[in-house]
Amino acid sequence: MTTEFKIGLDVDGVLADVIHTWLDYNNKIRRSISKEEISEWDFWQRYKINKYDFYKELSLCWQTWHKIPSTEANLSTTISALSNIGEVDIVTAREESTHTYVKSWLSYQKIAYKNYVGVLEGVEKTKLDYDIFIDDSPINAKSMLDAGKSVILYTQPWNLSFNDPRAERIFQLKDAIPIIKTLIQET
Repeated sequence: MTTEFKIGLDVDGVLADVIHTWLDYNNKIRRSISKEEISEWDFWQRYKINKYDFYKELSLCWQTWHKIPSTEANLSTTISALSNIGEVDIVTAREESTHTYVKSWLSYQKIAYKNYVGVLEGVEKTKLDYDIFIDDSPINAKSMLDAGKSVILYTQPWNLSFNDPRAERIFQLKDAIPIIKTLIQET
């Protein structure tokens, strides 16, 4: 009996462009920041924004989930194609209070998945049993790679300086399909 290849798919920064919504929020109350200026994961430090305030504001953005754009067009089609080669689970780190909003956004975007797995901190994903993770966090990617996990890094401005050769980098989600097919053939 063969087991299905398990794919852990992140939401923020991979599927949902929530930083776009946060920037709209931030730029009304603080110095204006563009997405291209966010060149590191913990960018809020450079702008003297408290980490907890940033994450609280990000959670607030999810309350208006219908305003959060997707990172790219045709995500539902791409994820359907991913589901044809493996089991796609949503694996996301966030406050528990936002899970309902995220699930509503996924439904609205017609994104199909098998399981929804929420953790409080991104590095906790490393403990989960997935054959490959698709994530945008360089911190999560390093933790996963150091634990012997396979990682596809979805390119965002905040992970461009991450150059670990163990991670595969993609610029569009559909680019993960041939990578995963090759990985399946090698196992």
